[in-house]
Amino acid sequence: MKTRLTTLVISAALGIVSSVCAAAPIDSIYTSLKTEACKTLAANENEGGSYQGRCPGTAGYQLDVLEGDIRQSITVIDPKGNEFPLNLWSTVSSGFSAVGEKAEWRVEKIAAKKRPIALIVRFNVSGDPEHPERTTSYLVVSKITANEICVTDVVEPSSTANQQARVLADSAATKACKTP
Repeated sequence: MKTRLTTLVISAALGIVSSVCAAAPIDSIYTSLKTEACKTLAANENEGGSYQGRCPGTAGYQLDVLEGDIRQSITVIDPKGNEFPLNLWSTVSSGFSAVGEKAEWRVEKIAAKKRPIALIVRFNVSGDPEHPERTTSYLVVSKITANEICVTDVVEPSSTANQQARVLADSAATKACKTP
């Protein structure tokens, strides 16, 4: 009886330890979205201007920064070349906008590899065309799964916005995509 109880306790303890160890650690990798860090794919100065620049990401991912009519958005390109437009100008705000200077990739460490599970970007929006200098700075969380990359959460400005965005990003895989 004592042997069975000991075996049961050890089995339960090993089960708890293995479930804790099964969760891969999550970390952040930052990449630049600055124009000088990205390769210009298209640019047109006419009629409000347009721009498309390809910025390096991590683990084979890339980000296209798109601009048109003084509004910006991002398209995520996966390692296979599939494009996933985030459509920030409709999922977050249609106001004049600009993405921040860096992207934060939330990555799981699996053995020696890092696998992106989410992306966080700053999205600065001018909601008042009469006062374009008055902007609101959101953090946009997008999930990255094998079949889908899309916006799941928009974090409003606050003193804990960065931490809140990371928590949302780390659990984004099971969330629905935001729609315009």
